[in-house]
Amino acid sequence: MGDETVHALRGVDLAIGSNEMLAVMGPSGSGKSTLMNILGCLDVPTSGSYRLDGRDVAALSQAELAQVRGRRIGFVFQTFELLARQTALSNVELPMIYSGASPSQRRRRAVEALERVGLGDRMGHRPNQMSGGQRQRVAIARAIVQRPALLLADEPTGNLDTQTGDEILALFADLHREGQTIVVVTHEPDVAARCRRIVRIRDGLVESDECREL
Repeated sequence: MGDETVHALRGVDLAIGSNEMLAVMGPSGSGKSTLMNILGCLDVPTSGSYRLDGRDVAALSQAELAQVRGRRIGFVFQTFELLARQTALSNVELPMIYSGASPSQRRRRAVEALERVGLGDRMGHRPNQMSGGQRQRVAIARAIVQRPALLLADEPTGNLDTQTGDEILALFADLHREGQTIVVVTHEPDVAARCRRIVRIRDGLVESDECREL
């Protein structure tokens, strides 16, 4: 309250290796969303450092941070965040418009990404013409179209029924087997159980960090 300083994260020491699939768990207010924002270069830590591909994020300019977010990090949100008036294909092409890809390159890679997530026959559909699971697959296609170093998923099954959520998690597992590094932020134990590594955060601290066999 007042002038009191609240630290969302305190002394977190975490290394995420290439081709890992890990879950970050914790109750509301634990700091897991702050951690995701730092990993996604949406926030810069006020102390300590965060290195992505060996680069100190705090040393990057705003333009360089935007470039890293656009090309090296893919985001998947609980609420999909799709443009309602655009087709699936156009939504997936969007990140490449900002990165300066040619129209032919944008279309080719967007088609490949949509086919990869099983939506080759839904490219011309708008979000309101698709189910929740299909909209999340479009969001995943958009997240992977730039071939990012890191895929961040924030409660990716939160708005889906159990069966559809399982299908989305199976898709993440397939992407992981193909070499994609994935961090899933969740409060659901069933979702976290699909990851080999689970990091639990409470009150801004890493409470546990365990790896196990699946």
